[in-house]
Amino acid sequence: MEALDSLLVGFSHALTPTNLLWALIGVVLGTAVGVLPGLGSAMAVALLLPVTFQLDPTGAFIMFAGVYYGGLFGDSTTSILINTPGNSSAIATAIEGYKMSLRGRAPQALATSAIGAFLGAIISTALIAFFTPTIIEVALQFGPAEYFALAMFAFLATSAVVSTSLIRGLVSLAIGLTIAMVGIDQQSGAERFTLGIPELFEGISVVTVTVGLLAFGEVLHVAARIHRDPARKDTVRGTGRPWLSRADVRRTFPAWLRGAGFGIPFGVIPVGGSEIPTFLAYGNEKRMAKRRAARKGTPDEFGSGAIEGVAAPEAAASATAGTAMGALLGLGLPTSATAAIMLAAFQQYGMQPGPLLFERNGELVWALLASLFIGSVMLLILNLPFAPLWAKLLLIPKNYLYAGITVFAALGVYAASSSVADLVLLLLLGLLGLMMRRYEIPLAPVLIAVILGPLAETNLRRALTENQGDPSVLVASGISIGLYVVIVLAVGFMAVSRIRERRMERRAAEAPADAEPRG
Repeated sequence: MEALDSLLVGFSHALTPTNLLWALIGVVLGTAVGVLPGLGSAMAVALLLPVTFQLDPTGAFIMFAGVYYGGLFGDSTTSILINTPGNSSAIATAIEGYKMSLRGRAPQALATSAIGAFLGAIISTALIAFFTPTIIEVALQFGPAEYFALAMFAFLATSAVVSTSLIRGLVSLAIGLTIAMVGIDQQSGAERFTLGIPELFEGISVVTVTVGLLAFGEVLHVAARIHRDPARKDTVRGTGRPWLSRADVRRTFPAWLRGAGFGIPFGVIPVGGSEIPTFLAYGNEKRMAKRRAARKGTPDEFGSGAIEGVAAPEAAASATAGTAMGALLGLGLPTSATAAIMLAAFQQYGMQPGPLLFERNGELVWALLASLFIGSVMLLILNLPFAPLWAKLLLIPKNYLYAGITVFAALGVYAASSSVADLVLLLLLGLLGLMMRRYEIPLAPVLIAVILGPLAETNLRRALTENQGDPSVLVASGISIGLYVVIVLAVGFMAVSRIRERRMERRAAEAPADAEPRG
């Protein structure tokens, strides 16, 4: 009851005309920046930090929160329309969202994304407001060994769910881990896979890898097949209104809730952002759809534009962002790049996020939480009607569209680092993406390995260092043991499933041969 009273007071401050204006500016800027490939809400907040020195703290943080949530809405737009995620949180959405746009369902995919992000934000923000102490207790249970086990779980889950072949998934994971190891080792200072090139000493940024493999790789793939596949010459047109049919709602509503369920706990754990929950949510929907198709005898839409594959990852990403805000406010623990920059903003105003923040700056905290609800509603109102407008990007002829993607990809990579070497890496990674598409090696494990590889290595070394190199520390807690048990069970389940599938395929192939002599 005390939390509800505080939240109502927060709404009284957030609903003033001035603060509503800052919230609107934040959500518009966040959406605009999120649409640009290679950029994201973290960069937008960083650019706004110097501008907000003259604002009162409440107005500044309300605008930052709008940018934070607005980036989540915007980064899925290009992932759905042109297979180019604005940020890594939208990588999983691109898998099915882009296929939906190729089928002419871009408005419905964008609407599914907007509503999923709205529901995930509302659910997670409500949990922050009423259950912050519980969230803090959960986060404090994780140490280096638990983070390492969680990263291993994410590696296996991603490699298994996005590829029809576990071998191809593991090959993709190995490529990603190799890319993640490029640069100077932070602990020993040794060079790794740099070939003596100074520009590689700092490693290869996630922005360059994401844009190179997804955006530029897709451009090269389309260019390589344009004469072999005449159908690809024609522009795929987005058709229909952004409203979902009753059948779509029946399929998406449970997926939204399940996706939010995946995203909520990951927001309080510093595992690299929303990449893990989005891929786990996608994998869960893919497995459920496969079982439903086998039970009902209907075709499985995953791989050709399943709407659940858009709904669940978007809700998961938004829910993760919401509880990440709770971890920042309640623990002072930044679990994403944007949250880390917002931590710097708090310190800029002389405030330290943590348990005492609610006591010392309660008025600002509750106004900020209220603004998250307000910003989510603003984003839904702004983005849902504009879904058909965004979908009209598909009306641009492919030669102009993909030329524009190439330009924006290069600009995004160069703006992030101001390095010509990154443009060369963009070309090389684009060629790698082309070859991976050619040999049907999935891209998602590469990306998740690049993002989480350094985190897994750092926590493994930290856990071993704290225990004098004793590897038993990796299985010393119930959380890590539980995660490893899930990994073993998942491997066993996948092996049994693959054996059954091969037997069924063999029987299906042999059945006509047996029946032919009888006829």
